[in-house]
Amino acid sequence: MAEPGTRAAEAAADRGWRLRHLPVLLAAVAVVAAVAAVAGGVWRGADGALGAAAGVAVTAASYTLTTVVLAWADARDPQLVLPLGLGLYVAKMTALGGVMVLVASTGWPGLIPFCVGVAAGVVVWTGVHIWWLATVHARRQAR
Repeated sequence: MAEPGTRAAEAAADRGWRLRHLPVLLAAVAVVAAVAAVAGGVWRGADGALGAAAGVAVTAASYTLTTVVLAWADARDPQLVLPLGLGLYVAKMTALGGVMVLVASTGWPGLIPFCVGVAAGVVVWTGVHIWWLATVHARRQAR
């Protein structure tokens, strides 16, 4: 078992570890946003293209915000991670639900492609994150 403070000392020596995966994830969702825009455009025209790309973008913005806030919290005091993470989750889901209810009330034809874009963004972000942890991060930990 590691000595107390070992993790903190290692983390202090490598300050970038909390956000190192972010560029790879953002690049992956940028590609998905472009593909989603094309697919949404074919499916529902300009509104579909905008909706699908916006759905992926909202997912990427949400996950990026969470990553940055939790990295900041963990760097300050690991006990902040749970309360900040839960509070941020509640705030994001409330805001997203409110926006979707408002948009749904307008009858905008891009709403369904938006929802599909959100789902695609979640699947790709999660999949690439798992890949990154299982390959790139695992290799760094093995050294």
